Amino acid sequence: MVITLIGYRGCGKTSVARLLAEKLGWDWIDADVEIEKTAGKTIAEIFQDDGEPCFRDWEQKVIQQLLERSNLVLASGGGSVMNAETRQAMQQAGSVVWLKAPATLLAARIEADALSRSQRPSLTGKSIGDEVADVLKIREPVYEQAASLIIDTEQLSIDEVSQKIEQELARLNQEDKDRQS
Repeated sequence: MVITLIGYRGCGKTSVARLLAEKLGWDWIDADVEIEKTAGKTIAEIFQDDGEPCFRDWEQKVIQQLLERSNLVLASGGGSVMNAETRQAMQQAGSVVWLKAPATLLAARIEADALSRSQRPSLTGKSIGDEVADVLKIREPVYEQAASLIIDTEQLSIDEVSQKIEQELARLNQEDKDRQS
């Protein structure tokens, strides 16, 4: 089983994946880091040299391979769920958890993270606040459709998000067992 964390950049996928995997005794991987290793370039370099379509191809291939593993918490790229095949593979591999946060909070987190700003290219060329708001309008319905669990992270610490995921997944597993008996 793979637990895939989805959501916009800055929602906490990598931090939550690390902590949740530790609590479960599983492995965790950040898909973006794995893409960079596989491609031999940073994401910014892939976008600059080869364009977004090439990056999305790398993303789909790498995530498909990762979803074949078991006992893995996967921090997916923010746009990875926009590919229908990838989205379906995530759902088939296990639980898909959307770490939801409002655009203003995401933009503030991205603004405060110099590493994120330098490693992740702009998708629209707009200010971070405008870009987050615009892209979220497109992505939120897809995040919602893909998710088996939605966690509103706005008022929660990383530890609280991780705990809530554990509790909700246990509840969902129990409901499945109850239905089968």
